[in-house]
Amino acid sequence: MPEISRFYGIIIYINFNEHNPPHFHAKYGDFKIIVQIKTGIIEGRFPNSELKRVIEWYEIHKDELLKNWHSIIETGDFTKIEPLN
Repeated sequence: MPEISRFYGIIIYINFNEHNPPHFHAKYGDFKIIVQIKTGIIEGRFPNSELKRVIEWYEIHKDELLKNWHSIIETGDFTKIEPLN
């Protein structure tokens, strides 16, 4: 599972053999969420402050995430995305 970005202890990744709809995974300690890229719908649990960071990062990089999703699924290639500063 390629690590797309990492910031404030949060790891963002997309799996190679995923299913639709396009989404990414975020992990923080024992917490895990899945975020749908097109809609922003979130499944799972995260501490509030880290969830806000993931949402902020997602809003900034939504287009890059969708491009990475398609690239990983089709070719296995991906591009790292800048972390949240």
